[in-house]
Amino acid sequence: MWKIAIIDDDRNVLEGMKRAIPWEELNSEWAGEALNGEEGLHMIHSHDPDIVITDIYMPVMNGLEMIEKLRERDFHGKVIILSGYSDFEYARQALRLNVSDYLSKPVSIPTLKTILGKVIEELKGEEQRSRQEELEQKLAVYEPFIQKEWVKSAAAGTLDSFYHQEGMLPPAYRFWTEREHVVVGIDVVRDFRASEVSLTDWNLFRFAISNIASEIAGDLFAAFEYTDLHSTRSALVIHPQKGESAEGVQQRLERLGTRLIDCVGGYLKLVIRVGVGTVKEHWPDIPDSTEEAFRAIDLQEERMAPGYELYGSGAAGKSGVQPVRMRPVKFYLELAGAIKSSQLQQAQGIVDDYMRQLEERGDLTPGDLQMLAGELWGILAYTLYETGQVLDDLFGGGQIAKEKAGLTKPGQLAEWLKDKISVICSSRELKGSGKHRKAVEFMVGYIHEHYAEDITLGELADKLLISRNYLAIIFKNVTGEAFNSYLARVRIEKARELLLERNMLVYEVAEKVGYKNVPYFSTLFKKFTGMNPTELVK
Repeated sequence: MWKIAIIDDDRNVLEGMKRAIPWEELNSEWAGEALNGEEGLHMIHSHDPDIVITDIYMPVMNGLEMIEKLRERDFHGKVIILSGYSDFEYARQALRLNVSDYLSKPVSIPTLKTILGKVIEELKGEEQRSRQEELEQKLAVYEPFIQKEWVKSAAAGTLDSFYHQEGMLPPAYRFWTEREHVVVGIDVVRDFRASEVSLTDWNLFRFAISNIASEIAGDLFAAFEYTDLHSTRSALVIHPQKGESAEGVQQRLERLGTRLIDCVGGYLKLVIRVGVGTVKEHWPDIPDSTEEAFRAIDLQEERMAPGYELYGSGAAGKSGVQPVRMRPVKFYLELAGAIKSSQLQQAQGIVDDYMRQLEERGDLTPGDLQMLAGELWGILAYTLYETGQVLDDLFGGGQIAKEKAGLTKPGQLAEWLKDKISVICSSRELKGSGKHRKAVEFMVGYIHEHYAEDITLGELADKLLISRNYLAIIFKNVTGEAFNSYLARVRIEKARELLLERNMLVYEVAEKVGYKNVPYFSTLFKKFTGMNPTELVK
């Protein structure tokens, strides 16, 4: 609803305006009133109305002075002047202050309704333009991230089938239809050095691996994308020219793999294994090449270079035979995505589907299952880390190790995993969105540090790069209280503490907590504490 405030030194005018405005018809509500410009400034600051209707001639501070101070404070609401004087000089000043309209008293109800309707339409248009600009800014900021996620989905096989239709590829990837495709999988070996790396440092290693991989691939192939997949795994999606010699492509892929292993080992002191899938003619088959690349690593099918852990997909990948997939990329990504969004039922369904496939094969040993449990636990840890949580805060490491050692059947692994996911999702629901909580924590801290200053929701929205309306919703959802109410409560609580010290007069305390208007301060104080401030200084 649109909030409308009225400022006039004549109480009859205030009451008449409140009765005359068709609130429901205009989808609006009364936001507050004041008897002069100074009170009006405080009221507007506290209630942040969308529209201000004000007189000019008022005691203490007139309407034009108030409007000028509002503009200095970047008040973006609309101002309508309702004055008993039709003075050209006042009208000229009002125009300079970007006033929406200048009406003479008395004003008819139809005229008032028409003017307010026009101003509200202007507000709607500005809000829509602001949202569009904000969306465009966010898209510009997030475009690289969106593209990376798109490539990850295309490599893993989680991409929406919508994109498989002709002409539906994003512009940056339309060249895919003119090329062939092959995936090179990269897996960091969990040796002693890798297992000792913290999640924070692991992010730095992943970044370094991406730089190394991209530089080497750029020397050997004209078109490629690098994408992180999960935990220790990442991939290069290579796009050779159609018609290129298969032997030539294979030789370059071999050079790519050996150089990757040498450079990551030399610069980062990490051991990696590299797998190469088969070349695909059509881009929707890229996920098959991804699975082949990591299956080659898992099963060590065909060593491509002596002395290097570089594996090709071998006969199994070419013939279409499907060996046991210990760690399918698509399963991992879908599971991580469901956990990030706290979709408990979806996550448990993904686990059930995959474990059912493992059970049907019937050839997994307890060692295979425990290795899979360890891999999944690593993925859960990294997934939660990306959302601002730490897995070890929810579960004890020693107990988890014992539980994993007792898993001997796929059904047991499924129940164990679903139980952990349930705890994770419940914890995330209780805590709310990590990003939202951090935003509100910042706001609360800022209020307690700057309560004596002019703080507006719009100012904090600019600092947090979140729209004012959305930030108001987030704040109320997390704290259970509106922003202005919370700010006023903090100020009044600080004022109560100062008054109890009996070292300052009421007006001094009011100014100390951000209120220059003592009557307004007294009204708020009584509203929050049930007593007048003078009662505490006696």
